[in-house]
Amino acid sequence: MALFNFGKKKDTSCCCGSDCNAESMAKAESAKKEGASVKILGSGCAKCNQLEAAARAALKQLGMDTEIDHITDFTQIAAYGVISVPALVVDGKVLAYGKVLKTDEIVKLLQKRRG
Repeated sequence: MALFNFGKKKDTSCCCGSDCNAESMAKAESAKKEGASVKILGSGCAKCNQLEAAARAALKQLGMDTEIDHITDFTQIAAYGVISVPALVVDGKVLAYGKVLKTDEIVKLLQKRRG
């Protein structure tokens, strides 16, 4: 059925619909080390934005002046091994994924991670 493009193969090389070849994955791996030390991984949906807001509130509560990067590129998200978003990454380590954490939960994770 050409009307809905059924039967046509997509020209993507990855299950996520992105182009996850060796070169793009190498770029994503190097991008993990760049940018802010706190990252939110997700598509930019309401849950991702809620997690980002809670992370900002937690950082403010702890008196940490840290920037937050919001990563929406699925190749970079895949480089972290995350399959369920939103996800919270601190200092390159995935601390939580697949749920929206509350501010106090993020405070506890940050205190545990950074001492």
